[in-house]
Amino acid sequence: MNRKVYISRLSSFLPNAPVDNDEMENILGYVGGHPSRIKKIILRQNQIKQRHYAMRDGNLTHTNAELMVNAINGLFDNEFDVNAIELLACGTSTPDQLIPSHASMVHGLLKESNPIPLLSVSGVCCSAIQALEFAFLSVLSGHTNNAVCGGSELVSPLLRSDMFEEEYRTINQIQENPYIAFEKDFLRWMLSDGAGCVLLTDKPMGKMSLEIKWIESVSYANELDVCMSQGLFESQDGTRQTWKQISPRDWQKHSIFSIKQDVKILSEHVAEKAVEHICNSCKKHNFGFTDVDYFLPHLSSMFFWKKLEDKLNEKELSLDTEKWFTNLTRVGNIGSASIYVMLDELCRTRQLHNGELIYLIVPESGRFSYTTALLEVRLS
Repeated sequence: MNRKVYISRLSSFLPNAPVDNDEMENILGYVGGHPSRIKKIILRQNQIKQRHYAMRDGNLTHTNAELMVNAINGLFDNEFDVNAIELLACGTSTPDQLIPSHASMVHGLLKESNPIPLLSVSGVCCSAIQALEFAFLSVLSGHTNNAVCGGSELVSPLLRSDMFEEEYRTINQIQENPYIAFEKDFLRWMLSDGAGCVLLTDKPMGKMSLEIKWIESVSYANELDVCMSQGLFESQDGTRQTWKQISPRDWQKHSIFSIKQDVKILSEHVAEKAVEHICNSCKKHNFGFTDVDYFLPHLSSMFFWKKLEDKLNEKELSLDTEKWFTNLTRVGNIGSASIYVMLDELCRTRQLHNGELIYLIVPESGRFSYTTALLEVRLS
C-alpha cells in the first residue's frame, strides 16, 4: 500500500484558568464538610501542580461536546474548514449522555459540517487514541482522504462533593469517623477536564506534518481483572453488579456513578504490561525502540514515571531522560485527551527536525488496554 497518513494539524483546548492545588477543594467541594484526609498524599505522589475544570461556582461552563468542538475549531483556517471534514472520530470516558453518541453531539455542534461518517469510542484513556487508529486506517485505505479525531473529558462533575454526600451520610450512621473509600477519593485529586484533536490527511499540509508509521492496540482483559470502573458495584464477597442491577435508591448510597480505581492492581501491572506491549509492537514492526527521539507516555501520575523507566531498563530499552516528554504536572491528567494535548504541546514548544521519531504510548487501566504509535517528523 503506497498511501501514507499524516497528522497535519493539532489543536487542544483547556477550559478556564488553571486551578492550583490549594484551590481544588474550593471548586470540587468538601465531602461531609471536611477536607480530604488523603488529598495532600495523592498530590505529593502525582506531582500535578495545576489542572483545568470546566466548572465554576458549581456550574458547568462547557459540556464535553463543547470542549471537543472548541479543540476542533482550532484546526480550521482558509485552507481547511469544517465543510472539508470527511470523517469524525471521537473518544471519551465521560460523554454528556448515554444516548445519542458523543460523536453525534459533537457533529451536531459543527453546524456547517456536511453529513459525514462518525465513530464514538468508549472506554477509558485508550478511547481517543483508538479513534485515531480508526481514522488512520480509513485514510490509509483510501476510504476517506482526511479525518478529524480527538479526545475530550468532562470529569469534574463526577468529582464534586455532592456526588458522595449520600454515601457519606450512610457511612456516618454506622461509623464514628466516616470517610469515603480510598479508591474513590483517590481519583478526585488525579483527574481533570480538557480536549485535544488532530487532522489526518493523505498528503502533508503546511510546513510540518507527522507521518503515522503505525498504530498498535492490545487488551490484556483476558489475563487481568477490572482495575478502574464506573457504574459497577463490588460487594464484600467480590461479586459484582452493574448499575442496571441495582435499585436507583442505592445508586447514591454507594456512589455508583463515581469513578473508582484499585490502586494495588494498577501499581502491580500497569508498567509491566506497558513494556510488554512496547516490546511486542516494536518486534512486529522490526523497530528499535531506543532509536526514538521523543517518548511520550501518558502517565496518570508521576509516581509511574520511575516504575515505567525501571521496567524499560530491565528489558534493556533505557532512554535518555531528555527523550521523555510529559506535561502532566502543568495540565493534569485529562484521561483520553492527554496524549493529544501532550503531542500538541511538544510540536508547539520544541524545534522538531526532519526524520525525528516520536513514540506514543497510552495505557488504559479499566481492564488494561494499551495503544502505541510511531510518528515521523516531516518538514517541507
